[in-house]
Amino acid sequence: MQAEERQFLIEQHLQKVEFASLEELSEKVDVSISTVRRDLTLLEAKGTIRRTHGGARLVTPKSDEFTFTARDTHQLNEKEAIGKAAAALIQPNQGVIIDSGTTAYHAAKHLGGKASHIITNSLPVANHFGSDNSVEVLVTGGVIYPRLGVLVGPLAVESLSKMHADVAIMSGGGITLDGVTNSHALLIDIQRAVLQSAQRIIFCLDHTKFNRRSVSPLCGLDAIDTIVTDAQAPTDLVAELKQAGTQVVIA
Repeated sequence: MQAEERQFLIEQHLQKVEFASLEELSEKVDVSISTVRRDLTLLEAKGTIRRTHGGARLVTPKSDEFTFTARDTHQLNEKEAIGKAAAALIQPNQGVIIDSGTTAYHAAKHLGGKASHIITNSLPVANHFGSDNSVEVLVTGGVIYPRLGVLVGPLAVESLSKMHADVAIMSGGGITLDGVTNSHALLIDIQRAVLQSAQRIIFCLDHTKFNRRSVSPLCGLDAIDTIVTDAQAPTDLVAELKQAGTQVVIA
């Protein structure tokens, strides 16, 4: 593959996901990471992308489809109900990891004074507790991805891998009987670290995520303890999830 073709494919991929790691881009165009670095340097000189620690991001995204604020307007009533129900599952003085999903953010809003400490890579979650003296908040390191309101990259993954919590409250892009998928490799890297750092895993998924497959697999059902969803979730898949041993809570 010629350099021009690789760079075109890299730019196309970033148009879809907006932010990608070196490893992700290396697999995408089937070359070494060092070659990807050279391609990114040339693309950055053109002004279309910007290199970051461990990856690259698009300078001018096409739309606001993936921004935190835009996503948080979708199924807002359902997300609020799911978040409240998920927060009710947390016992007093438990440590909780909250990921960067918008539905997980709604759970965070109901945790004040309940959790002993909260670990997060979500800037909206961190900001929500900025003036709350009732809970200790630990924020991961990493590169700020402003549109998603999230810290990503190797530093975020490393810091999460060294932390521990009783419970993790997580979101995803889709769920089937094969498990949970999500739309972005950088987010999946972090979520996999979360899965290893918490004793109990709660996924907050509104009904639009059921029977849906996103871009990349995150985990199987065996990694999930509880799914919290809304009353519009398809009854057949909910029944199958329960048969598979996963607790399902309807908000």
